Amino acid sequence: MDNNLSSIRKFIKLISLLFFAGVIAIWRPAFSTTTSAQDSSKRFDFLVREDIFAGLAGDRARFDKAMKLCEETLAKNPKHAEAMVWHGGGVFTRAGWAFQAGDMRKGGELWRKGLDEMNAAVALEPDNIGVLIPRAAVLLEASKHMPLPAAARELLETAVNDYEKVLRLQQSYFDKLSTHARGELLSALGSGWYRLGDMNKAELYFKRLAKEGAGTPYAEKAQYWLDKKTLSQNQSCSGCHAR
Repeated sequence: MDNNLSSIRKFIKLISLLFFAGVIAIWRPAFSTTTSAQDSSKRFDFLVREDIFAGLAGDRARFDKAMKLCEETLAKNPKHAEAMVWHGGGVFTRAGWAFQAGDMRKGGELWRKGLDEMNAAVALEPDNIGVLIPRAAVLLEASKHMPLPAAARELLETAVNDYEKVLRLQQSYFDKLSTHARGELLSALGSGWYRLGDMNKAELYFKRLAKEGAGTPYAEKAQYWLDKKTLSQNQSCSGCHAR
């Protein structure tokens, strides 16, 4: 029992740190390589993400500000899926803080609440890339650290299916996205299918990544897998926080 609690505590702590890093890696790419001011004003993530990141760096006031905006938005429109998925991610983060403080009961409640909110957001808008990517990002990372194999696989399957849907939705303009946006998505799919044990699908995506990411670190990661049939240790977002 103690070992299980220790594993879960470590798992939740890791998720609270990894969630938003994963989200921003391939967060709702625009229909072109640039985003106009008009388009930017319509994106909910632009209203909250900097405050969320500041919160993860220790500024709880800014984190609370972002969560309050999510809550105010949901009070006006309870079916605002993007506000819901960001709020769910924030609740996930609070779960991590609770576990770190030793409050296992509160941490568990917040964990379930955050997961339920993200799932509800996808149920509301199942074809919204701005909702699919955040859930996929957090579940992909969660699956790496979940101590229970069956639960880890369920999280991973959901994440990979979300990413597959994102790719289908972006098909008509995928070649117009930035190298970063394409690279993160293809990398997530390649690594996800590999971890699920489907080597054929993993190879398909890593070959595509090697071709589309030629001359970039994405191609290097892809070639590493193609040569060794295992993931590179450097699987983090490549420059997603660069300005």
